[in-house]
Amino acid sequence: MKRAKISIIGAGNVGATTAHWCAAAELGDVVLLDIPQVEGMPKGKALDLFEASPIFGFDVKITGTTDYADTQGSDVVVITAGIARKPGMSRDDLLSTNAKIVGSVAAEVAKSSPDSVIIVVSNPLDAMTQRVLQVTGFPARRVLGQAGVLDTARFRAFIAMELNCSVEDVQAMLLGGHGDTMVPLVSCASVGGIPVSQLIEEEKLQTIIERTRKGGAEIVSLLKTGSAFYAPAAATAQMVEAIIRDKKRIVPVAAFCDSEYGVGGYYVGVPVVLGSKGVERILEVQMNDEERAAFEKSVLSVKELVTSMAALTE
Repeated sequence: MKRAKISIIGAGNVGATTAHWCAAAELGDVVLLDIPQVEGMPKGKALDLFEASPIFGFDVKITGTTDYADTQGSDVVVITAGIARKPGMSRDDLLSTNAKIVGSVAAEVAKSSPDSVIIVVSNPLDAMTQRVLQVTGFPARRVLGQAGVLDTARFRAFIAMELNCSVEDVQAMLLGGHGDTMVPLVSCASVGGIPVSQLIEEEKLQTIIERTRKGGAEIVSLLKTGSAFYAPAAATAQMVEAIIRDKKRIVPVAAFCDSEYGVGGYYVGVPVVLGSKGVERILEVQMNDEERAAFEKSVLSVKELVTSMAALTE
């Protein structure tokens, strides 16, 4: 049986840790690619990871490279390439720079792996996913963004911390853009089948929601340099697994919504059925009035971001 091939573009902390999770779970052969200016880095990380395989007993091929030819025929491509926002850098500067980087990566992926499913992790997430769709011309179901799995994991973790219970018993859902306007749905959150609103008072729930929205910023403030990578990489690996193993997982991802939720042709976080074809179905959930208003505000924020990107990349 032919092993799946997973290519990860960008060998920084998120990319390398995604490679680690995917290899350890034996999801497929892994290619870790970065720019020619850092030629030794992806090769070194790939070799280091492969040397761990006899210890933990995972049996996959791991390649470090700067050549897209090594990614040829990938089943899943993960794009983590791009820069982080630096002090003094405006949002438009970040948007313009990463749109160019991600656009060039997308063009290479379209040539080397035309049948792949692409998972975008680069930020600003929703706009970068839209950019990949524009450049590749792939069917929208084969281009999706990783955000909701991570944000939901944070929401679940904070609920478990508050209740001092197992994270395995916490279920939750988020909608909207990736960032401060994301919409954790209290109406869809439960612990062991019990609605979370019956277990945590409203004021505390709102505090948890706010902490979830700022989960990435909290990590950045604690680290001082750099940003989160363990949880983002784990979330990405879960999505890779759902695609490679055709698991039909119901997870929140940045998916292209047209008529769905009345979005009108943009990427926003929504629950989907994720399988070998990518986004196999978008699930529309009922929201209360407060959640609907928050969702529409989040969608508007995404639209403004995409409009800004279009102006900067013309």
